Amino acid sequence: MIEVKNLTKSFDDKTILHNVSAKFETGKTNLIIGQSGSGKTVLVKSIVGLVRPEEGEILFDGRDLLKMDISQTKALREEIGMLFQGSALFDSETVLGNVMFPLMMFTDMSQAEMRDRAQFCLERVNLKGADKKYPSEISGGMQKRVAIARAIALNPKYLFCDEPNSGLDPKTSILIDELLSDITHEYNITTVINTHDMNSVLGIGENIIFIKNGYREWVGDMNEIYRTSNEALNEFVFATDLFQHVKDYVISHEHRLKR
Repeated sequence: MIEVKNLTKSFDDKTILHNVSAKFETGKTNLIIGQSGSGKTVLVKSIVGLVRPEEGEILFDGRDLLKMDISQTKALREEIGMLFQGSALFDSETVLGNVMFPLMMFTDMSQAEMRDRAQFCLERVNLKGADKKYPSEISGGMQKRVAIARAIALNPKYLFCDEPNSGLDPKTSILIDELLSDITHEYNITTVINTHDMNSVLGIGENIIFIKNGYREWVGDMNEIYRTSNEALNEFVFATDLFQHVKDYVISHEHRLKR
């Protein structure tokens, strides 16, 4: 589990995060949502150590990131997998070479062991046989799956995903959501997903943190979100007619079941 307590972060004279506290549970898909500029990206960057807050605690299973020395921080980072918004694959490397990269950087595995591990990860994301292709030769959805395979290559305890469905069509987005959910449960990972995708929120949001203007505005799951009375959250999640119709249907169905 990752827990942040009373996190405050400012840039110049502007406070971006105001005393934010939240828990990100192990074995669940934890989603951070909010409008652009709400502070959710700064929250994620704080958790992974890219920016340092002025106040608060960031606990990885009880270990405070903000009190770690260099060696402890390095050890923690080897437990973290990262899935970047643009996949961030190396164009000059094959699919297999991309997945092997973190193994070459952070392990003492032999070449054969690294290849076996990378092949296993590719098979896990349903990319068996794509190992010799280059990123430019595969689709955006396949590139995202390669990035997921690379992110889990080191068998991380914590997985951070930044807008994993960005630029993908709806069908592929659902496949990526299902894959992230499956991997989270299968390997009991603490998965944190920064997203604007309402399909993800309503489809795999087991623990949702809604950030507004740098404050933690709401916490709940994908079932509770239909019944929330939080006005700001309703406006954000159910802004389109489609999602409003979904909400209306869910609520009316619940009422029928209670009769």
